[in-house]
Amino acid sequence: MAYPDDLLSDGERVVLHKHPHWKMLLLPYLYLIVVLGLGIWAAILVQDLTWATIAWIILGALALILVIFLFFVPFVRWRTTHFIVTTDRVMAREGVINRTGIDIPLSRISSVRFEHGLIDRIVGCGTLIIESSAQEPLEFDDIPRVEKVHTLLYREVNDNPNDDYSRVDGRQ
Repeated sequence: MAYPDDLLSDGERVVLHKHPHWKMLLLPYLYLIVVLGLGIWAAILVQDLTWATIAWIILGALALILVIFLFFVPFVRWRTTHFIVTTDRVMAREGVINRTGIDIPLSRISSVRFEHGLIDRIVGCGTLIIESSAQEPLEFDDIPRVEKVHTLLYREVNDNPNDDYSRVDGRQ
């Protein structure tokens, strides 16, 4: 899904658009399997009771509530979280009802680094840490292929023709 062009400034283009890594969904999928398994098991147990229809309705409602809160909400949160690098800025957006976002102009970024542990390396993701002038470092967790994103962002920061350093050495 591409980032909407009408939200970009004139001449700005999207270089990279990512959602968090799929590892963020492992626990919600596990919850989904467990809830469905327990729901089927409980439905089989109550089928011979005299009030089986009422028990099935209660089990179905309980399973629906659990699936919504344990699977659907995290899935929507994952799907509506965006990490975007454009030719002018780095953007992070998340949320459906309470939408939050942050924009960091490339000219304000002073350093970019990444971290990933063993599990992150196995599944191919990590944490991207961006330091900008006069702010604490911003950490973006579960970025897929974080090393490539780090390299791309580093290149964008250093090749940005709008930064103050490029005007000093004569490039425009």
